[in-house]
Amino acid sequence: MHQSNHAAMHVQGMDMQGMQKSPPAKGVASTSYKATGTVKAADPAAGSVTLAHGPVRALNWPAMTMTFLVKEKALFNKLVVGKPVNVEFVSQGGKYVVTAVN
Repeated sequence: MHQSNHAAMHVQGMDMQGMQKSPPAKGVASTSYKATGTVKAADPAAGSVTLAHGPVRALNWPAMTMTFLVKEKALFNKLVVGKPVNVEFVSQGGKYVVTAVN
C-alpha cells in the first residue's frame, strides 16, 4: 500500500508543476509589435504620434501612415518630426499604443 500512496503523491507533484507553468503563459497575452518609420507629426498634448512606417508582417500590415497613441509623455523626447525611429507598440482597446522608441 505504501507504493500506491507514493505513486499518488508523485502524480500530485507532477500536476502541481504543470500548474506552476500556467501563470507565465497568461503574461504573454499582450503581444508587442515592432515597426520602423519616420515621425510625421507629434502631439504631446493629445498623446499621439503620426508615423509613416514600413510593413508590419506580424499584423499583415502594408507600409502606411497612421496615428498611434503614446503610452508615456517621456517618449516624445525621441519622437521628433522628420526623424527615423524604431517603435514597439501594443493593441489596447482597439487602438495602437507606442510603448517604446529606439
